[in-house]
This record gives sequence, structure tokens and C-alpha cells, in this order.
Amino acid sequence: MFSPVSVLLTVLAYMALIFALAQWVEHRISTGRTRFNSAWVYALSQAVFFTSWTFYGSVGFAAAYGLQFFAIYIGAIIGMLLSGFTFTRMVRAKEAFRITSIADFLSTRYRHSQRIASLVTLIALIGLIPYIALQLKAIIDALDVITSGAQQGADWNIGGTLVTGLMVLFTIMFGVRRLDPTERHQGMVAALVAECLVKLVAFLAIGLFISYQLFDGPTDIFVQLRQQGFERLLSLGSGPDTGVSWLTLIVLGFAAIHCLPRQFHVAVVENSDPQHLRTLPWSFPLYAVLISLFVIPVAAAGLLLGLPATEGDRFMLLIPQQAESQLFTLTAFLGGYAAATGMIIITTMALATMASNHLLLPVCEKVRSLSGMRSYLLQMRWLLVLIILSLAYLTARALTDSYILVSIGLISFAAVLQFAPAMLLGMFWRRGNARGAFWGLMVGFAIWFYTLLIPAFIGEGWMSGELLTQGPLGYELLRPQQLFGIASLPPLSHSVLWSLSLNSLTFILLSLLCKAGKKERQLAKELFKCMRGNPLLNRARPTGLDAYINLSPKREEARRILTRYLPPGKVDSSLDQLKADLQISGKQQITIIELMEFHRMLEHLLAGSIGAAAAHSAIVEEIHYTERESTDLKALYSHLVSEIRPARAENSDADADGYSLLVELQQQVESLEKENAGQRDKLERIKQRLEVQYEQNFDLRVTAQRLKQENAELRERIGNIEPGS
Repeated sequence: MFSPVSVLLTVLAYMALIFALAQWVEHRISTGRTRFNSAWVYALSQAVFFTSWTFYGSVGFAAAYGLQFFAIYIGAIIGMLLSGFTFTRMVRAKEAFRITSIADFLSTRYRHSQRIASLVTLIALIGLIPYIALQLKAIIDALDVITSGAQQGADWNIGGTLVTGLMVLFTIMFGVRRLDPTERHQGMVAALVAECLVKLVAFLAIGLFISYQLFDGPTDIFVQLRQQGFERLLSLGSGPDTGVSWLTLIVLGFAAIHCLPRQFHVAVVENSDPQHLRTLPWSFPLYAVLISLFVIPVAAAGLLLGLPATEGDRFMLLIPQQAESQLFTLTAFLGGYAAATGMIIITTMALATMASNHLLLPVCEKVRSLSGMRSYLLQMRWLLVLIILSLAYLTARALTDSYILVSIGLISFAAVLQFAPAMLLGMFWRRGNARGAFWGLMVGFAIWFYTLLIPAFIGEGWMSGELLTQGPLGYELLRPQQLFGIASLPPLSHSVLWSLSLNSLTFILLSLLCKAGKKERQLAKELFKCMRGNPLLNRARPTGLDAYINLSPKREEARRILTRYLPPGKVDSSLDQLKADLQISGKQQITIIELMEFHRMLEHLLAGSIGAAAAHSAIVEEIHYTERESTDLKALYSHLVSEIRPARAENSDADADGYSLLVELQQQVESLEKENAGQRDKLERIKQRLEVQYEQNFDLRVTAQRLKQENAELRERIGNIEPGS
């Protein structure tokens, strides 16, 4: 047995080591001694998927349902095998649109809809605060197990409060200490990777200890299982609903790997190199197999040692304790603690970011008296971290033992499943629109709440059970667990079936029936181009304000051009005047916009000496751009064209993306040049005709003048003739 004080000191020492590691990594990065940018680090961080739900709960699930515990990991593995199609698109969108969360991603996909972002945030909060509570409950229950027999009522309260306080502090220090969440939190990732290694090593160590110290290996365990009638642990499940349950868990695992806010954060927001995604299809399945390797042996050992199956969630702690091994008991506790803390920190940080951006900030924008709070956004996130973890702790205290860990975890998985149609279909189906996504989410969330959460409340005794048996207002077809008369499915499968199908159906039908607006179609096309890797849109909406171009080589390039045409004494003075006009005299690096102006003014200067046509040819032939400069110029030009569009384009039904606009504009230029050439020919012909007409008119005027003069002379002669002569 351990005293509460010794366990808490161990927890403090462990957290201090994790804190020191994170601080050391941050310091090394800030001083430029290391980049901490490894594919291995990225791959291990994805193991935040495996929480206390895995470390403790999967053993309990296996004790009750056998090999079915692995179904949800099969779904997650399938999701990772397809990461080249899904996460790659998400990472490209994140880089282009500075996406900070899953709510931000869905909002960007659907017209930057604040309604969708707010709804996603609310669903995540309602669905995941109980999941965070689950992790806290697992830690507190583990504390209770390894300190059982001690007088610890007050210490238990202090321990739970202290653990929650440490989570708040660590989340703020390494997750929410900066306002821009797109900036990578490499110290926190380092801590997360360490915890992923700790829980894996701890689980393997406990499994080896139980298999080879308490038994003669896994073979001995399996032989005794058959002898004592526990073959169900090696079966795929029992009963007619086994296939449905497997399919349900696989669907939940597949959706969770994409839709859990913590998975989106570590896989997308924290990604620094898209090439790292190539490690996921093999590294994640390997980790899943390793951490599940001893689930069945541990569950079997607990049953063989006489522990009740209802205590399956605690087998990892109870078996070493029963074997009187303090080392492995403490190892099991620290492994579960590491599994829980990684999830808590990342999830809380993601939820705090989503809540501040999509719930609090819109309120501050609309309520004038709260507008001053906008300058305290970072502090609001700190407060949200405290509120979220406090609510989770209170929820953990309120939970009874009616549901094992896995059941509560799956309820949360079913909540985030509602993001899947709008998210996964929306990445590949361009016709999906904001109206379909919003109402699909609303319908799916309402069905999830009605069919899964309300029965859970009834099971806890918080609501009357009449709703389950009689339905609302006596309508039996609307009973939460037998919706529309379907009574043959398990509660979880029943909820997943109706919530996912009605969510998807609403999304698809409204997207087909309701045409998206022009702005939404334009944004969707840009996003799809970006997700497919279009180089013109790899940084959407560039401002050109990033000063990364070294001025010195550009000045030397300009000097070489001017030297060919200007006197030596005038070259330097001309360049100095150019820099002074652009106000870049004291700069070492310039922006792409400043470079554009530099070359434009250089051409203007040269045109004064050699003519506009020759100056333009000289600039085109002699000026060279790097790949990044060329891409930025094209992207900036595409953005300007899309913002300053011809009036006729506003009345067009076809929304052109940036690349199409460039092609269309070039075609227009060529067409106008041809038309201009034709007009010049016509003008030349008209000039020639006018010249001929002018000459004819001149000849006519000369002739008329001569005739007039001759006429005057003739009259004068007639007047000089005397009458009668």
C-alpha cells in the first residue's frame, strides 16, 4: 500500500520531470540548438489517441466482451491508412488558411460560417467534457486503489484538486500561453511524446510481469482460460448483435481519428512537414498493436486470480497489488496517469481555443459593453481552461459506477461522430454547402443527445424511466432506445445508426436542394484547389508583407542591367534614388510587394534612356525570381484579380478560382491584343483614306481657288470692254 502523500509526491515529481523536459526543448529551440522536427516525434504524438480508456478501460471491456475491444482500434487504423487522402488535405488547408481547430476547419469549408463553428464548439464541449471527466476519474480511482486502507477522505479531495490544478497550470504554460494557436507548441509536443512512451512501456512492463511472473507465459494463461470456462475472452463476442457491435465500433474509431479535436490538433495543427504524414500508415498501427498486446492476457489473469469482471477497469492496478509488487503497482498508476494527462492537456487546449474564438469573441463583437474584452483574448483562454477542467472535475465527482470507462468514452466518440458527414464528405464533395452542414450537425447532435445521453441520465437516476418505456407523451415509436420501432439493436449501435444516417441524409439533401451562394462557391473552389496541392494557393490570400527577400542580390542584379545602358556615375545615384523613393534604404530584406515596385520603377528609370519597349524587354530577360518569389507573385496576382474583378464576372454563375482567373485573364489579354491589332489596321486604313480624301479636298480647294480667280479676271475683262466699241 502507498500513503496518499507518497503518491502525490510521486505525481509531483513526474510532472516536474515532464515540465523540465518541455522547458528544455523550448529553450533548445529558442536558442537554435535543435529543431525538434522529426517524423518519429510526430508519429509518437499521434498516440494521444490512446488514453486511460485504453490503459484501464480496454481491459475491462475485454473481460466482458473478449476481442471486441480491438474493434475501435481497427477503425482508427483504417483511418490512419487513409491519412494520405484525408490528413494531407487538412494540413494543406491549415497551411493556406491558418486553421486553428476542427471548428475552424469546418467553418472555412462552409463560407467561414460562424454559426457552424459555434455549433461544432458546443457539440465538442458537451461531448468531451465528460470524456475529460473520465480521465480525471480514472486518475482519482487509481489513487483510491493504490492507497486503499488509508484514512484519506480529505486527502482524496486534496489529491483530485491538486491533479486538476496541475493540469490547468501545465495546459496554460505549454498549450495556451500564446495567442496564435497555429504556432507549434514544441515543448508541449515533447511532453506528449514522453507520456506516450511512458504509457506504452508501462503497459508492456505490466503485461510481461503478469504473463511471466504470475503465470508461465501467455500460453499458460490461455490454457487455464479454457479449463476454467473463460473462452469468451478469446471470442469475437457473443449474441446476435456481435456483428453490429463490431461495425459500430469500427465506424466510431474511424471517425474519432479524424474528428476528435485533440487528434485534429496533433495531426494537423502541430504538423510542420507534410512528409511526416507518410509515417502514420505504419507507425500508428504498430503502436496500437503493441499497447493492445497484453490486454487479453491481463483481463484473463484478473479473472483467473478470482477478481470480479465488474472490476475489469482496475485489473491493471489490482493484479500487481494482489501480487504485492509495489514497483509494478506504481508503474501501472503512472502509466494510466500519463495516458490520461496527455489527453486532458491537448483536449482542454483545443476546446479553450474553440470556445474563445467561436463563442466568446462573437459575443464580444456584438455586445458593445463587452467589446473591451477582445484585447484580453489570451486571458480569456486561460479562464476557459480553468472552467473546462473545473467542470470536468465536478462531473467526475458526480459520476457513479453505473457505467464503466469504455461506455462513457464511446458516448463521447458518438458525439464527435456527428462531425464526420460535414467534414469527411465535405473534403471530397464540392456541392456540400453551409446550410446542409449546419442542419446535418443539428439533427445528428439532437438524435445523439436524445438516444444516448438521455438514457444515460435515466440510468444515473437523474430522470424518470418512463421515457424509455412509454416514449414522449406516450408515443412509443419515439422511445429513445427504440426509435421508430427498431428495438433489435444495442443502445450504442442504435444511436450511431440514427444520428449518423439522419445527419448524412440532411446534409446531402439540403446541399442538393439549396444552392450555395457565390461567395461560398468561390471559397470552396479555392479550398479544393489548395487541398489538391495547387501551388498558386499554397498560401491563400497572401498579403505580401513577409520580408524574406534579401535586398543586396536584387540591387546587384539591377546594377548589372543599368550598367549596360547608363554612365557609371549615374548607376549608383539612380539606385540610391530608387531605394529612397521606396523607403527601403535601411532594409536588409524586403517584401514581395516592395520587390514588384522596385522592378517597376527600375523599368521606368531605364525607359527614360532606351525607350519603354526596350526597357521592358531588358527587365523581362534579365530579372530572375526564385521559386518562392515566383509562386508568391502568382498567388498575389491571383488574389488581386479575384478581389478586383470585372463587373460582368459578378453576374456569372461560374466562379473561377485563382488559377482559372489567371488563364482567363491571359486569354482576354491575347484577345484584346488581337482586337487592338485589328483596330490599328482599321485605323491605318482610315488614315490612308483620310489622307487620300484630304489630298482630294486640297486639290478641290486649289481648283476652286483657281476657278474663282479666273472668274474674277474674266469679270474684270468684261468690265473693261467699252460699250459700242
